[in-house]
Order: sequence, then C-alpha cells, then structure tokens
Amino acid sequence: MEMLIEIVYFLSAVVFIFGLKQMSSPVTARQGIVWAGIAMVIASLFTFGDPAVLHNTGNLGWIVLAIVMGSAIAYVTAKRVAMTDMPQMIAIYNGMGGGAAAAIAAVELVKVAGGAPAPATTVLVLAVLGAVIGAVSFSGSAIAFAKLQGLINKTIRLPMHMMINLMMFAVALAIGGMMAFTGEIDPNMLLIFFVVTLVFGVMFTLPIGGADMPVVISLFNALTGLAVAFEGFVLQNAAMIIAGTVVGSSGTLLTQLMAKAMNRPISNVLFSSFGSSTGEAADEEIAGSMKEIQGYDAAIMMAYASKVIIVPGYGMAVAQAQHKLKELEALLEERGVTVKYAIHPVAGRMPGHMNVLLAEAGVDYDKILDLDEINPEFPTAEVALVIGANDVVNPVARSNPDSPIYGMPILDADKAQNTIVIKRGRGAGFSGIENHLFYADNTRMLYGDGQKAVAELIAGIKQL
Repeated sequence: MEMLIEIVYFLSAVVFIFGLKQMSSPVTARQGIVWAGIAMVIASLFTFGDPAVLHNTGNLGWIVLAIVMGSAIAYVTAKRVAMTDMPQMIAIYNGMGGGAAAAIAAVELVKVAGGAPAPATTVLVLAVLGAVIGAVSFSGSAIAFAKLQGLINKTIRLPMHMMINLMMFAVALAIGGMMAFTGEIDPNMLLIFFVVTLVFGVMFTLPIGGADMPVVISLFNALTGLAVAFEGFVLQNAAMIIAGTVVGSSGTLLTQLMAKAMNRPISNVLFSSFGSSTGEAADEEIAGSMKEIQGYDAAIMMAYASKVIIVPGYGMAVAQAQHKLKELEALLEERGVTVKYAIHPVAGRMPGHMNVLLAEAGVDYDKILDLDEINPEFPTAEVALVIGANDVVNPVARSNPDSPIYGMPILDADKAQNTIVIKRGRGAGFSGIENHLFYADNTRMLYGDGQKAVAELIAGIKQL
C-alpha cells in the first residue's frame, strides 16, 4: 500500500507540474487549473491510506470535517468574489497555506515538548525553518489582504522599525536554533517562538506600500511553497515536498520578474516605503496643466484613428469597465480601427490581473500585448486610451533620476500622437507620485467613473 501511495504522489506531482505549465498561457490556463486540482484531490484521497493516518483513527472524523468545511468555504467565497477582489483572495488563501505549514510544524514540536522522543536534528531544523517561514507568510499575507481590501489604508512605520524587525527575527532564530539543536523544547519558549514569528510577519509587511503588493504577494507565495516543502521532509511526504518545491521556485522566479519589471531590487521593495501614498514626488514642479476633454470629442478622435492602444489599470478593474471596453473595441473595429491592449507586468494588484479581466470580457488573446511587444507601436498610434493606470505610464520613470520610480520600464503612452486618460479625479496614483503624463501637451483628461466614461465613448461613436 505504501508503494502505491508513493506512486500516486509521484504521478500527482507530474500532473500538477503539467497543469502549472499550462497556466503559463491564457489559452490553456483553465485546463491547467482543472488538471492541477484533480491531481491534488487524488493525492489527498490516497493520503487516507497512509498507515500514519489510519493508526490515528480518532482523528479521522476531524480530518474529514476540516476538509469538508474548508472546501465549502472556499467554494462559496470563490464563487462570490468579484474579479476586482481576486488579489485579496489570492493573498489570504496563500497565507492559509503558510499557516497550515506552520501548524504542521507546531504539532511536531508540541509532541517533543510533551515528552515524545526528539527526531533527528535535521528534521527538527526543517520543522523550525518551516514554522518560521510559514508563520511569517501567514501573518504577512493577512496584512497584504487587509491593505488590498482597504482595511488598512496607509503604511505604518514605527520609530526604529527596521531595528525592531531585526531584533524579532534574531529572537525567533535564536529560540528556534536552541530547540532544533538541543532537542529540548519548553512549551513556554515554543509559545514565545510562534508569537514572535507571527508578529514579525505583521511588522515586516506593514511598512510596504500598496503599489508594491504584487511583488509582496509573489514573495509570500514563494515562502509558502518553501515552508510546505520543509514540512514535507518532516512528514516524509513526497507530494508535499514536490508541490512545495514547485510553488516555491515558481513564486521566487515570479518575484524576481516583478521586481525587474519595476527596475528595483527585491531588497528595495521590502525595505523601502515606495507605494506608501506619501506623495514623495508630489511637490515637484510640473510644467503645463491638465486639459479636460468631453466624451463625445474623445469618441470622434478615436473613431477617425487608424490605430488605438488601450492601457488598462486597476481603475478599470474597480469600475468593472472591461466589458464596456470590449464593446468599444468592436465598434472601433467596425470602422476599420486597429485596437490593441497594452499590459504592464505590474498593472493591477497581482501578476496577470489585467489579462484575466480582459479575458473574462472576451478580448482575443492576440490583442493583449506585453510591454516589450507594444511599446514600439505607440508612436504610430493616433490615440492611446489610458483607463485607470497611473505609475506604469508615468514618463518621470525615464526622465527624472530623483523620482522613486526612475528606471522602471513603463508603457510609452506619452509617445502616442494623442493620449486620453480616463480618471476618476485629479489626485495622484496608488504610489502617491504625481503623473507628468497628465500634464503633457498631447494628453486630454476624461474625468469620471471608468465604466461610465467608456459608455460615453461608445455613445459618441454610435452617433457618428
């Protein structure tokens, strides 16, 4: 039976990796999710055949109850969550994975604290590392969720915040190292260990600004995978080891790619306050002024263009304007206008956020282009329509070395012949940095809710 379980674990891991590979393309992503889900269900079911599980017959009922409750809650919340809230759901679910890994470590350490024979030092070290990483991912992801959900609307940085964090991390490592290398675990010290690691996760995430949340979510995803892999070694569970390693490595790669897209080292993302809505560059003198345009005039400009490039951002997601954009696209194409979409790697609140929303609206995948593909086309576009995007089109990233976003690759919307920006108000973006694009000579501002503004464009084109 044990051999059969190991074979099933291996095959499930293969299918899981295959599903993850399919998720790299919008065309096969849905199928990849289904395959990965099936693999996880099969691996979970065969876990009940493990002798270690069968011998704990008194806990089988609790295990089944937990699975049923967790599945029901996940199904209901996933069905009800709005697409705009998907980043929050990803953050909190990822945190739950880290919390589960930390809980596994806690159970193993509590056994030793209760008088059970201590396992090998290597096992204890991995259990402690999994506990630290999992607990930090859990509490940190909870803060990321709160920031994305608007429950925490500002960054919080205490006096000597970095020093406090270093001290807590050192305390957690010292207690963990003492438990792992001595094999002697005091219940009170174990409690302090977990409290410190959980608080450290909170303190670690609080100073990070909202504009950096996509990178932070990716990082916590990598940490959760790493914690699960460590606890897989502790439990000698091949499925956990493989799945955790795959998730950890893919999350690490994604974190690096996201940081590269912002042209910032990961250390700068984690230990600076960019994205804190403090308006670091708001006081800089800007030439020109914002020039407003009415919906009908913007519609005329787009209707008689040969190429229009649409740049979506989180404001589009909030306004739920993706379906209206698809309708606008259809009207423009009926008039012979070429329409394409420009997606920045960090647009929205998580990687691929804009792609998912546009795919939901039925936009063809071949019209959705990334930064490197679309930037050469902006100079030949008569109109660039920016809806809800801010920092990813801010030209100071190219021109002002003193700007916090200097050097970050941006979408060249300012190089289009005309730029129309749909924006709810006149304030700065999520990072608090004033956008010079809004003051450019070729830019016109169409104020209002994103969905209503696009509806105005649609109505204007239909009148022509």
